[in-house]
Amino acid sequence: MFIWAAERLKIELVSYECEAEGHVLDLLDRTSIFERTVLRPKIKVKTNSIERVPKALEWARKYSLIANSIKPPVVVEPKIETEP
Repeated sequence: MFIWAAERLKIELVSYECEAEGHVLDLLDRTSIFERTVLRPKIKVKTNSIERVPKALEWARKYSLIANSIKPPVVVEPKIETEP
């Protein structure tokens, strides 16, 4: 969803990677559930686009089918870099 949002906001995206980590809670009845999901996007943009990145992250979270379909909280910890 971030790439979709970046295109709409005309962000000059240089590179994008994202790592995901799920935290599992084991229950007494021997079942497990995800208690939290952490996304760590690594975003590199041209310097003139940096101010639009927070809006793109907001849109990506707001319109994500997956994030809106799961129960546990989704935490986004972005690392944003620029290049001239």
